[in-house]
Amino acid sequence: MEQLRKFARYFKPYKGTILLGILCILASMSFGLFVPYMVGQAVDDLGAGVTREKIIYYPLVILGINAMSGVFLFLQRRLLINTSRHIEFDMRQDFYASLVGQSMQYFHETRVGDLMARATNDLAAIRQIVGPMILYSFQAIFALCISLPIMLNISVKLTLLLLIPMPLVTLTVKFLGERIHKRFEKIQEYFSDITARAQENLTGVRVIRAYAQEDAEIEQFQVLNREYASQNLKLVKYAAAMRPLLFFFIGLGFVIIVAVGVPMAVRSEITAGDFTAFILYLQRMIWYLIALGYVVNLYQRGTASLKRFNAILEAEPAIKDDENASEQPPVQGHIEFRDLTFAYNGKPVLQDIDLKIEAGKTVAFVGKTGSGKSTLMSLVPRLLDAPDGTVLVDGRPLREYPIAQLRQAIGFVPQETFLFSDTLAANIAFGVEAEVEEEGSKGVGGSIKSNGSPTPPLPHSSTSKMTVESAATIAGLAADIEDFPGKYQQLVGERGITLSGGQKQRTAIARAVMRDPRILILDDSLSAVDTYTEETILHNLRDVRENRTTLIVSHRVSTIRDADLICVMADGRIIERGTHEELLTLDGEYADLYERQRLEEELDATE
Repeated sequence: MEQLRKFARYFKPYKGTILLGILCILASMSFGLFVPYMVGQAVDDLGAGVTREKIIYYPLVILGINAMSGVFLFLQRRLLINTSRHIEFDMRQDFYASLVGQSMQYFHETRVGDLMARATNDLAAIRQIVGPMILYSFQAIFALCISLPIMLNISVKLTLLLLIPMPLVTLTVKFLGERIHKRFEKIQEYFSDITARAQENLTGVRVIRAYAQEDAEIEQFQVLNREYASQNLKLVKYAAAMRPLLFFFIGLGFVIIVAVGVPMAVRSEITAGDFTAFILYLQRMIWYLIALGYVVNLYQRGTASLKRFNAILEAEPAIKDDENASEQPPVQGHIEFRDLTFAYNGKPVLQDIDLKIEAGKTVAFVGKTGSGKSTLMSLVPRLLDAPDGTVLVDGRPLREYPIAQLRQAIGFVPQETFLFSDTLAANIAFGVEAEVEEEGSKGVGGSIKSNGSPTPPLPHSSTSKMTVESAATIAGLAADIEDFPGKYQQLVGERGITLSGGQKQRTAIARAVMRDPRILILDDSLSAVDTYTEETILHNLRDVRENRTTLIVSHRVSTIRDADLICVMADGRIIERGTHEELLTLDGEYADLYERQRLEEELDATE
């Protein structure tokens, strides 16, 4: 019931439409259930004497009543089924919004395939509660409420005899309904497993082929698929048993009525027309009682899925706006790490970090893998949440900023580059609000004319006149794009699969530059490009870095040697800091790294 109470909020915007739909059900059932009464009247009236007027009158009346019933039947389905689609739309929006608001850790702990299963299969099952379940439930309720008084008026004795098999009907619905609910919960879990497996295999198809594991993966998928089919067959067994059992028990009532009612009609205790009408009402009731069994099936499936759906909506984002957060003055870019110690899953990752970065300065971070560089970068845009008061921007703790305002001021290029399955222009302009006329279709976040020429400058949040083409030029990508058949309209494929690693990184850099951010974070974003391309990009970025705070993480000394400050990290601590020349003078970890890389370059040059 708690799950249904939470679900009820989706009905509020449509309560008027739902009420109108229910009234249409009442009207349709009233007209429809008037037909058996008219048939009974016709039997008695024609039995007293057949006339031409009677033969014309009764068929026309019955036809007219059925026509009116059909009109309201159309309206009820139109209103309620449409409403179910609107509610499904609202639920899908909430589901997506809930996922988008979650932190990175949530997606590390939750399989994407499971989320996809809940967004598709579970949501479809929940929609059945809104449309068909409401429709058939009220049809059955109105059928009983209208038919029973009429049947009691015809014969109390025959109506009471109908109650004999009713306990059997109730027990059947309760017994099978509970098992359908439990079985459907298991089926949805197995469906999540299959979806997750398929998603992982499709995403990692190149690895599977590289290791010749196609047959092994097919075999493992077959095991999951076979178990899923087995669970479905068990559900079918219960669902298939419900309707025949209901038919049988309700049919017992029909047999009793015929056995008792026919002699009563022969003895003239009831008229032939009344008996005919009673049988017709009984037939209608049987259909609606069977429909109730279908409703129970839908209810059990829907509530099982609703539980899984609500679990997503109830998941509180680990990172969200603080209660005291409010719009702050525009970010200038001053960053401070104040006695920062950060643990991830109980394991210390950063310890005793104290660092002030003046606005407009470039600070680089180097160190061995696992030293905490990327974690430190993720704390600035609150992709990970640092202890309150340990990370400040412009002298204010991060939690005083609304997350949207903070992140809009940051251009972030992570280690793992992600591109959308869209055009290059759309990927570069992603996140920049723009309305640009174009001849072709519009992409994810920006556009370029279909002839490949750059669009006019994109409207921007600042005074920047940055265009898609200029951003690509700064990232050293423009020359590559000119070689593509589609130029800026070239589709990059799933996750940018048609691009090389270096091209993907440069596209991500162009995307970050396009935002004209006050804080630019480059987290090892040049690792996949050659030395010449790196030099070109760094040269282009010098003008971009001017008057904006830039944080660079790199394993190459060549990438960071001209930074205003270089911090060397080890085991989550800053062990050295200074300019390139100052760190070489210290003859420590940085100097050792520099010497090793210089020797590697010399060896490469002699080969």
